Amino acid sequence: MMTDTPSLTHIAASGEAHMVDVGAKADTERTAIAKGCVAMQPETLAAILSGNAKKGDVLATARIAGIMAAKKTHELVPLCHPLMLTKVSVDIEPDHDLPGLVVTALTRVTGKTGVEMEALTAVSVACLTIYDMAKAIDRGMTISGIKLVEKTGGKSGDYRSE
Repeated sequence: MMTDTPSLTHIAASGEAHMVDVGAKADTERTAIAKGCVAMQPETLAAILSGNAKKGDVLATARIAGIMAAKKTHELVPLCHPLMLTKVSVDIEPDHDLPGLVVTALTRVTGKTGVEMEALTAVSVACLTIYDMAKAIDRGMTISGIKLVEKTGGKSGDYRSE
């Protein structure tokens, strides 16, 4: 019986989880962009931007944490393939209307599988690092909106969120 509903790639017909074999796939350039935000009190944002957080430079530390996390995604998320990333960037911009910080990560690889999980992991860990470094000022911060914004390359083609 054929269906138009896509199937889960990491679940075998018998129901057990498995790592997808990507050995026969062609190496192509693949990129992914993910985004998320940390909402906070205006005073917290001001303290972070002025460099007055007790633990140090929040933005630089969160950026490095995100980059490191992208490189370790396969160790954190079961069934992810280890990838030889060719680029990871984490940008953090203030949003005074939120108020808070918007985190954007870009990941790139030339390989057999996509880098969406690496971009999402980079954003997640960067947001968690912001929370950790500023929680002494504001325990009410919220992390939200973590999502894949765009991906290019691979058999399934390009994707952009609306």
